Amino acid sequence: MNIQKSILFLVFACCAMSLQAKTRIERDLRHWSFSRDSVRWQTVEVPHDWAIDGPFDKRWDLQRVAIEQNGERQATEKSGRSGALPWIGRGYYRTTVSVPADCRHAELLFDGAMSEPVVYVNGRKAGRWAYGYNAFRVDITPFLNRNGRNMIVVSLNNREESSRWYPGAGLYRPVKLITTAATRLDDWSVFVRTVSLTPAEAQLRIDWKAVGPMKGKRVEGRVIDDEGHVVAAFRAPTGQTAESRLLTVARPRPWSPESPALYRLSLDIRQADGRRQAIDRHTTRFGIRTVTVGREGGFMLNGRSRKFKGVCLHHDLGPLGTAVNKAALIRQIETMKEMGCDAIRTSHNMPSTMQMEVCDSLGMMVMAESFDMWFYPKCKNGYVRFFGEWADRDITNLVLNHRNHPSIVMWSIGNEIPEQWSEEGRETARRLQDLCHRLDPTRPVTQGIDRIDEALRSGFAQVMDVPGYNYRDYKYSSGIGRLPQGFLLGSETASTVSSRGVYKFPVTISDHAVYPDGQCSGYDTEFCSWSNLPDADFLMQDDRPYTIGQFVWTGYDYLGEPTPYDEYWPSRSSYFGICDLAGLPKDRYWLYRSVWNKRKHTLHLLPHWTWPGREGQTTPVFVYTDYPEAELFINGKSQGRLRHTIYSLPPADEATEKRQMETMDLLRRYRLMWTDVTYEPGEVKVVAYDATGKAVDSTLVRTAGSPARLRLEPDRPVIHADGDDLCFITVSMTDEAGNLVPTADDQLIFDVEGAGAFKAVCNGDATSLESFTRPQMKLFAGQLVLVVKSGTAAGDIRVTVRAPRRNLSATLRLKAK
Repeated sequence: MNIQKSILFLVFACCAMSLQAKTRIERDLRHWSFSRDSVRWQTVEVPHDWAIDGPFDKRWDLQRVAIEQNGERQATEKSGRSGALPWIGRGYYRTTVSVPADCRHAELLFDGAMSEPVVYVNGRKAGRWAYGYNAFRVDITPFLNRNGRNMIVVSLNNREESSRWYPGAGLYRPVKLITTAATRLDDWSVFVRTVSLTPAEAQLRIDWKAVGPMKGKRVEGRVIDDEGHVVAAFRAPTGQTAESRLLTVARPRPWSPESPALYRLSLDIRQADGRRQAIDRHTTRFGIRTVTVGREGGFMLNGRSRKFKGVCLHHDLGPLGTAVNKAALIRQIETMKEMGCDAIRTSHNMPSTMQMEVCDSLGMMVMAESFDMWFYPKCKNGYVRFFGEWADRDITNLVLNHRNHPSIVMWSIGNEIPEQWSEEGRETARRLQDLCHRLDPTRPVTQGIDRIDEALRSGFAQVMDVPGYNYRDYKYSSGIGRLPQGFLLGSETASTVSSRGVYKFPVTISDHAVYPDGQCSGYDTEFCSWSNLPDADFLMQDDRPYTIGQFVWTGYDYLGEPTPYDEYWPSRSSYFGICDLAGLPKDRYWLYRSVWNKRKHTLHLLPHWTWPGREGQTTPVFVYTDYPEAELFINGKSQGRLRHTIYSLPPADEATEKRQMETMDLLRRYRLMWTDVTYEPGEVKVVAYDATGKAVDSTLVRTAGSPARLRLEPDRPVIHADGDDLCFITVSMTDEAGNLVPTADDQLIFDVEGAGAFKAVCNGDATSLESFTRPQMKLFAGQLVLVVKSGTAAGDIRVTVRAPRRNLSATLRLKAK
């Protein structure tokens, strides 16, 4: 009998151990069925944007509104404001999952779902969220069938006039199923922060919370560097469910944009004897770094003062829509870093986890933003419907989900909130900022303010850790004395508009230029009524010591908001980007690079030099360079040498400052401009000289001949055979000598064979209504970008591009490994 009891005890003990022994299982739920009516279904892979296939049609979200942020007073028809794609309406996703028989807890982690997601498990409502941009978790444990298949259904509802730009539609970010034992670590409770940092050591504070029975169990932690070495470790007391622990790391490698060193925190729940497999394991990547802001030093990273060289980014990825993709994010961030950019603002939405992971690893600082509106609507069905009930919950999820990312250096609680003038607005700002501080005491909080005078009168700007000015450079001098912080941030700057490869004559500085073709000039002298030239922001950052940097609107063109063509059709995407919608740099990219990139020289000239019919007419030539002096030659004849001029702007009244920020004199500080060049076909060349007068660099552009070749340039020759990786191929029409033909607008056809497939195509033309997801498109200004997706098997990928009208074709071979 005693033997039988002993055996039974061992059996029960082993069963109990088996229920606790397995560590968590995390699965990406990629394969779903999708329907717009819950009747007809198709198989899709998540992340998925149901609207990006189109077609473009101005009726999808035709809005009749006055855009107050743009100074409009009378409502007019806005045809492409939210991208002119079919994102409005309901959508449904379903999939089936099984869980381990010994699973004691299961949750779904949605990184975002557009919009108003409601989650059902086996026919029962398991949870919901309101905001399409936010991550949220749903505990599905009570709804599971333990020994069978489980049906998960997600219902989404996108309402008309709920966005000022293209929001996308669907399960556009990853969805994870996480199963654990009864005792587990609460993922969002884990918080790693740098308390102090010196070259000799860093002190880290680690917080966590265990859920479930902890009797006879403990938490063990290890900090591991990027070479796999354990650099710090601890064991918490047995039975403890939550703790805050200090650890010391010797000779730390601080995270920064220049050196994005990462560490890994591994937390295990184990039996107290430590001999058995971990019951649960949570792993977090983090960086060791400190962030402070103050009157002395402004913004400081790791104790060193620096000014943000930042851009604003909407969340769509051009022809991919809003379906997040790691390869596309890497391309985007790497392009910005090569320009000299060191920060992004996630405008005006909460970022994806994948985007933050890319910024962590590549070294890009981030202002993580939350809302575009609070109580007052900018569009009738926007977030104003949810703010009162959901704002605190949304801020909580934003911070808890992302606070371990070293790339995030600042939280933003809003953008151009209309309540800036009011006491209610000021107190709401204070409350949301305090909530951020409670959840994360290590980062400052900001928001973008556009009604500067009203915000200063109400105290709205004064309560913020970091007062952010959207535009209004000419108000910097008059307002800084009223800011107790002693500094200000250009939270949104420039809004200069241009089209890649398009140039308008005569060249003038204008805040209201529009043209019959729906394009903007690539001379970078056109902006909007509320905004300014890039040069004005450069001057403010260079000459005003109280400024702590800027975030340019925008790094890339994005779908929707086609200002200044809000009322023009067809026009369905923005002109603000430093790069176009395809990710190709506009000329403005090189202007920013010449000022921001201190590691490499820049020498870029514009415009192109193929102007049939302009012979004998004035065609200005601009050069963007960090060299102090350059000489221009047309067909070997010197047009003279120019130097960057010294142009300063002493503080003055607002009207005077605004006027002086819109002059050619200002432009000459940052651009070399030969404004009276007469066009003649041939060669335009620029020679750069260093400070000693020595010729050190040159570049040239030639008049193109007849189109004769297709040039294919992949961003990488080898991609991963994981079913997700992308290759971005720039396709250019050239003449026989290899010169780009900027007038070419041929229709191209694409064929992809082998271990990859056609994914998308984009030419960067804001007025194009061609589908991104059909294998054909016209060139714009002689170029476009073709996107090829890998399969799941290794092998060769053969890409063929044809221009039928000219009987031209070109082939490129890639590898998937």
